[in-house]
Amino acid sequence: MTFAFVFPGQGSQSLGMMNAYGDNAVIRQTFAEASDALGRDLWQLVCQGPTEALNQTVNTQPLMLTAGVACYRVWLDMGGPKPALVAGHSLGEYSALVTAGVLNFGDAVPLVELRAKAMQEAVPAGVGAMAAILGLGAAAVTAACAESSQGQVVEAVNFNAPEQIVIAGHAAAVERAAAACKAMGAKRAVMLQVSAPFHCSLMQPAAERLRQRLSSVSFSMPGMPVVNNVDARCLSEPEQIKDALVRQAASPVRWVETMQLLAAKGVSRVYECGPGKVLAGLVKRCSDGLIGGAMADLAGIEAALSVVKP
Repeated sequence: MTFAFVFPGQGSQSLGMMNAYGDNAVIRQTFAEASDALGRDLWQLVCQGPTEALNQTVNTQPLMLTAGVACYRVWLDMGGPKPALVAGHSLGEYSALVTAGVLNFGDAVPLVELRAKAMQEAVPAGVGAMAAILGLGAAAVTAACAESSQGQVVEAVNFNAPEQIVIAGHAAAVERAAAACKAMGAKRAVMLQVSAPFHCSLMQPAAERLRQRLSSVSFSMPGMPVVNNVDARCLSEPEQIKDALVRQAASPVRWVETMQLLAAKGVSRVYECGPGKVLAGLVKRCSDGLIGGAMADLAGIEAALSVVKP
C-alpha cells in the first residue's frame, strides 16, 4: 500500500497541542532544537501560551513547522516507514522539505520566522482580509473576485477542496467578493480572523524578502518526492525548489491538484502529520481514490502504523 504524509500550516495551532502525544522525549528534543535556533522557548509557548502569543504569525509559523517535524520524528522512532511522497499546506511545505532532507531543520526554523515577519509586514494591519467561500466552485469564485476588484486586489488563494476556497486581498474588495459569491449561490462566506491577506499578490514584498534570504540557505536534493503548493509538482533541483517557495508566498495554494497528483502517483492513503485534522478531512473531497487519516495524537500515529507498517 502506498501512502503519503501532508503537513498542516498556520491555523491548526492550539494551546497544549503537543500534549496529545504524551511526554515524548523525541518531541521535547525537537522543540529544544527549534528553541535554540530562535533563541526563545517554543516549548513553554506551546504548553503555557498565552494564546494571543501562540496565534501571532511570527510565533505560529515556527511552532507549526516544529510540531510537524516532531510528529514525523515520533513516527520514525516508533518504527514507521518513510512515505512515498510528502506535501504541506502553505507553511506545511517547509515541514515537508525538512522531512525529505531538502532543508536542515536548524535552518528552517529561523527561515520560517523571517517568512512570517515578511508576510506580516507586507500589508499594514487592517488593510487586508481573507474569507472562506463554501459551496461554490473555483470558476465562480474566480469570476466573483474579478468583478469585485474595482481597482483593488481580491483573489482566490487557497483551493482547499472543490467547493471550499479562500479569497484574500484588500479588505473592502474581499467583502464585495464574499457578497458576490453569496449572490452566486455560495452556502457561506466567512470572514477569517487573520493578521494578513496570505498568498495573494499583495504578498509580493514578502516573496522578495524570502528570495533574498533563501539565497544564503543551503538546500539539498530531496530524499523523497515533495509536491509543492504553487505548481502542484515534484521538483528535484534545489534552486527550483527555492524559486517555488518564493512564488508560493504570493500565489495560491493548489491543494486540490496536490491531492489529485498523489492519487495519480498511486497513493491510496494520506496521513496528516502534526496537530489538527483539517487536511485529513479534505482528502476524500479532493480525490475519490484517497483515504485520509490524522496523526494529531499518539493514538493516530499508532492507528496509521497498524495500517502501513509491513
